[in-house]
Amino acid sequence: MDAQGVRAQGVRAQDWEPGDGSAMDRTWLADWRRRIAALYVEVRELAAADPGTALHHWRAVRERLFREHPESPVPAAERGSFRARHFDHDPTLRFVVRLEADPPREAGPAGSGLGGLTLELPVSDGQAMRFDRVGHVDVPFPAGERSLAVYWMGGYAGGLFVPFRDATNGRETYGAGRYAIDAAKSADLGGDAAAGTIILDLNFAFQPSCAFDPRWACPLAPPDNRLDLEIRAGERLA
Repeated sequence: MDAQGVRAQGVRAQDWEPGDGSAMDRTWLADWRRRIAALYVEVRELAAADPGTALHHWRAVRERLFREHPESPVPAAERGSFRARHFDHDPTLRFVVRLEADPPREAGPAGSGLGGLTLELPVSDGQAMRFDRVGHVDVPFPAGERSLAVYWMGGYAGGLFVPFRDATNGRETYGAGRYAIDAAKSADLGGDAAAGTIILDLNFAFQPSCAFDPRWACPLAPPDNRLDLEIRAGERLA
C-alpha cells in the first residue's frame, strides 16, 4: 500500500516516517512481517510441486511489497519506479542439505549452549550482532562441494541464518553479500526436522535491506561463508 492508500484509511502520511519508532511505524512493521511470513508459507507449498512457480510468485509479491508498502527498504522517492532484478532460474542451485552440527559446548554465562562458537558478526552500521554457529551444510555445487556455516540469530526471536558472499558481489549483487536463509524474518524454505535437512535454494537468495538504503543495519556474511564461486541465481542489483 502506498502513501495514498495510507491517507485513504484516515492516516496522514506526513505524521510519521518508517523507522521513527512511533506506534504507526510499529503497526506497519508488524504488517510487513505478517505479509512476508504469509509469502513464505505460500512459497513452501508451491515449491513442493513446482519450484519454478514458487519462485515466480516470490518475485512478484516481493516486488509489489517493495514498491508499495510503507516499510519497504527502498527509499520512498524510488519506490514508484522500482523494479526487482534477478538472475535466471537455475534448478541446479536448489539443494536439500543435511545440517551437520558443530560439537556441543557447555552452557554458561558466555553462551546459550546451542552449538559451537558464539560470535559477533559485523553489521553494516559498524556495530555487531550476536550469533551462535550451530553447524554447517556441505553444498554440492556443480563446480564442486563447498561448505556454508549455519548460524542461530541471537536477536529478534532467534532463527537459522545463512548469509553468504560470492564472486558476483560488488558488481551484480550487494558488495557485502546476500542471504539464503533468514528465519527470524520468515525467509525459510523449509526442511525435514526428522532427517536433519534444510532446503537451500539459491534462486531465492536476496539482498539485505541495507543494499537499498544505508539507514538499515544488516548483519554481514562472515569469512566462513565467502564462496569462491559466482552464484548466478537470486536477486541482483545490476
